[in-house]
Amino acid sequence: MNLSNLKPKEGSVKTRKRIGRGTGSGLGGTSTRGHKGAKSRSGYSRKSGFEGGQMPIQRRLPKFGFKNINRVEYKAINIDTLQKLAEAQNLSKIGLEELRSAGFISARQKVKILGQGTLSAKLDVEAHAFSKTAEAAIQTAGGSIVKI
Repeated sequence: MNLSNLKPKEGSVKTRKRIGRGTGSGLGGTSTRGHKGAKSRSGYSRKSGFEGGQMPIQRRLPKFGFKNINRVEYKAINIDTLQKLAEAQNLSKIGLEELRSAGFISARQKVKILGQGTLSAKLDVEAHAFSKTAEAAIQTAGGSIVKI
């Protein structure tokens, strides 16, 4: 064995198809593209969403709904969560900083207190919004609410 008689292993190298090089090659004529139609022509690229001329799905389905640009999204926190937080950290005032440090909200989230659960601790609660049931539950427990 020397450099002059090295060959790749049998079957490991295939000869490439030389498409469109005359009829004698067997791959001339239509050059493996079939007969006529857009796919046989040069420069063809299918547009995304094209369904062969059939009315595409994004045009068959109706438009609906809208996005309200004035929508204010609140992070909902129930009063039973406030009760657990007050018991765990022995708090009498719960504001945004306490909720952030406990991991309930992130830096810019607005908070709405909802009335699910029971509240026995006397708490001063500070939030952006309150439901009527939460407001009533906090005040009957002897606490106060502060809307930011």
